[in-house]
Amino acid sequence: MEAEQQSAERLVEKLRAERNVYSSKVAAALRSVPREKFVPESARDRAYNDVPLDIGEGQTISAPHVVADITELLELREGQRVLEIGTGSGYHAAVTAEIVGEKNVFMIERLPTLARMARRNLAQAGYDEVTVIVGDGSCGLPDRSPFDRIYLTCAAPDIPDPLLEQLADGGRMVVPIPIDDEIQRLTLVEKRDGRVEQVPYGAVQFVPLVGEHGFEA
Repeated sequence: MEAEQQSAERLVEKLRAERNVYSSKVAAALRSVPREKFVPESARDRAYNDVPLDIGEGQTISAPHVVADITELLELREGQRVLEIGTGSGYHAAVTAEIVGEKNVFMIERLPTLARMARRNLAQAGYDEVTVIVGDGSCGLPDRSPFDRIYLTCAAPDIPDPLLEQLADGGRMVVPIPIDDEIQRLTLVEKRDGRVEQVPYGAVQFVPLVGEHGFEA
């Protein structure tokens, strides 16, 4: 365990040096989550490398710097209700839960096998109160809305209307939106007094959001 903590500390210091992490709460969250519990056993020796890792079903766990970038853009605070689209291994949700609280994190995953894996990983890492739901992430969770923060770990052709409707006034959403066939740009969406503002940030590579308001399968 001590070795993993040292690896997590080195990773956070690297992300701080490269300005992916600049707030103490995000740094603390990244230090606290045992990333080795969210990657396949065959990749555990690379758990604290700043790279994406395959988790099966054609999906990946995002590189830590991408998780950090999204978390910083969201400006998370304790008690906020957060919706994650694209559960993956559950790692990103665990980082979010460290800041807002487990009971406030809701996740939607299209693939049942990944949803089961995420539940198992989260429980083993001590985050068993995070809600994981199998469904079409592009439709959101209208019965649990509104959400203070929403983020997508998959690329959408545009901002899905249902997610925008489920974002609370004063809320923030981060969406990867394509700029070409392979690359997307992280886009910060802010909703205030009925107005929506979009601000583009860095380039990323995510798998597509498949669903009614996303890409076709």
